[in-house]
Amino acid sequence: MAIKRIFRRSLAQTRKELLQFRRDPLTVALAFVLPFVALLMYGYATRLEAKDIHIKIFNFDDGKLSREYIDAISATDQFNVSAGEGGDIIAPLDRGEAKASIVIPPEFSRLIKQGKTADVELIIDGTDVNNARVIKNGFFALTQFFMSDHGLRQSRAPIGTAVRLWFNPGRKEPLQIVPGAIALLTWIFPALLSAFALVREKEQGTVLQLYASSITAFELILGKSLAYLAIGMVEAIIVVVAGLAFFSVPFVGSFTAFVICTTLFVFSGVLFGLWAGSKANNQMAAVQICAMIGFLTSMLLSGFIYPIRNITYPISLLSNFVPARYYIEASRDAFVRGGSLLAHWYIPFFLLLLCLLILFSTTRGMSKMQIAK
Repeated sequence: MAIKRIFRRSLAQTRKELLQFRRDPLTVALAFVLPFVALLMYGYATRLEAKDIHIKIFNFDDGKLSREYIDAISATDQFNVSAGEGGDIIAPLDRGEAKASIVIPPEFSRLIKQGKTADVELIIDGTDVNNARVIKNGFFALTQFFMSDHGLRQSRAPIGTAVRLWFNPGRKEPLQIVPGAIALLTWIFPALLSAFALVREKEQGTVLQLYASSITAFELILGKSLAYLAIGMVEAIIVVVAGLAFFSVPFVGSFTAFVICTTLFVFSGVLFGLWAGSKANNQMAAVQICAMIGFLTSMLLSGFIYPIRNITYPISLLSNFVPARYYIEASRDAFVRGGSLLAHWYIPFFLLLLCLLILFSTTRGMSKMQIAK
């Protein structure tokens, strides 16, 4: 009977929240329009692979090989090549006109034809470390291709390698960006909505009626979380369908595993929003908590942009308490690798554990507030 009473009161609270949500057009727009727009921005604006990098080439050789070498560098969309003027090879980097300068020495063609070494100088702007690494690796790869294409290698390498890119052979960036963006958006928007819902009760004073009623903190939190879990799942469907439609991201994983992980992940976001709402006294404070503690950690400590192993210890330990860290892996399994539920059973386990921890913390905080009132 006690369990039946708890669910009856919680469902009553759920119905109340859904009615209030439906009557607020601004909240409806925040829930269903902004996630769609944000996914388009993430998918089209975020680019991890550097392209169209401006490079100045100073060619001090008039031979045919040097011109063909420049043509080989210009043929790729990775570099935007233009001729350097004068003899100051550092000036384009100082003025920000180029990210690198390539110097082809005099007698370049003659030395190569004689079987001698012709040293080509590459000067890179190292203010952007990742960009500098891309320029260096791209330049070496193009040089090796040019030598192989013109039969300039002195001897055959004793070991040959055959490289295959698995899961994403075309190196399509949406396959990297969109699954991670789905994780961020299906977490932060339900968190904001649930935080606003609880803070609104405080600002309007209706929370005092809840404190005075017989409803418990657990029933209150459960009722609100179920309402915004339903809204969050609709948001997840919108974001996933948009990813499939606009970015041609295929679904290759286990549908059951994805639904289970998505439900637990959205539920953790809703509970976090309620926790933030229990700590904040106004909507501005709730937004700051969700942004600084929720969104920032989901962005930086989840593996969305760079691998978790690259995070410095002991900050890397915090990633174990970030739900997005687990869901991004599940999302990439669903859209890129095609993993099954049994292969990554620990993902729903840890998501459920985090849900219970946040639920316990939020319920305990609300119980103290009820007693204080």
